[in-house]
Amino acid sequence: MDILFSRTIIEPIIILVLTFIICYISKIIVYKLLSVNSKISEKKRKTAANLISNMIIIFFMILGLTLILKSFGIDTASFVASLGIFSLVVGLALQDLLKDIFSGMMIILEGQYSIGDWVEIGGFKGEVIASSLRTTRLKAYTGEVKIIANRQISELINYSLEKNIAIVDIGISYDSDIDKVKQVIKELEKRLINEKKITNMECLGVQTMENSSIVMRLITHIDHSNLFPVQRLIKEEVFKEFKNNDIEIPYQQVVVHNGKKI
Repeated sequence: MDILFSRTIIEPIIILVLTFIICYISKIIVYKLLSVNSKISEKKRKTAANLISNMIIIFFMILGLTLILKSFGIDTASFVASLGIFSLVVGLALQDLLKDIFSGMMIILEGQYSIGDWVEIGGFKGEVIASSLRTTRLKAYTGEVKIIANRQISELINYSLEKNIAIVDIGISYDSDIDKVKQVIKELEKRLINEKKITNMECLGVQTMENSSIVMRLITHIDHSNLFPVQRLIKEEVFKEFKNNDIEIPYQQVVVHNGKKI
């Protein structure tokens, strides 16, 4: 029983518990400190807190391990020195990991993207759902999750840094009154804005003249996360308004003529 409660056993346990407590408290403190700056968005704050916390946890874990070894009477200084050659070999073996960590630090320092942003990396487009010092996780619209090593992120497209333009092309009949069509769209814009479904919408006019229709182009500026829902909403509302105002939306037709018998 005396052995169980000896300093040799209790001290490492205390160090281990304190290490986990310090790591947990550090994560909370980092988030609180970042919250002081109101200019930092919630997404950037969450991403920065995640990466900085990981660095702090690694530091305290190494420190805790060193203290535990010291509590067992191991000379950590000579121990580290004796591992010099071994550390060099390990360093070469883990160079990709070190590249990942360095790239992760650069990502947060440069603000390339944040958790919640929509980005495209290596041809894969999705929402950033997690970002650590080693990897970044993207989730596509259809649910696939891709895990990318930070060192492999050389180029990316961030769709969330600025407002996106939602484009909606609507075909109308050649017999339609274009001025009337524009007026109907303008009234629709006012209604949708009043209902807080959109913040703006603009009719650019005639985009193309197809074989069976005149294509009118509408645009609205929107966050990428709402891009597709807003496009569908506008199409549905335009269809209803055109139907209520007797504006024909043409569709392909085949006209068959019967030959006259001689």
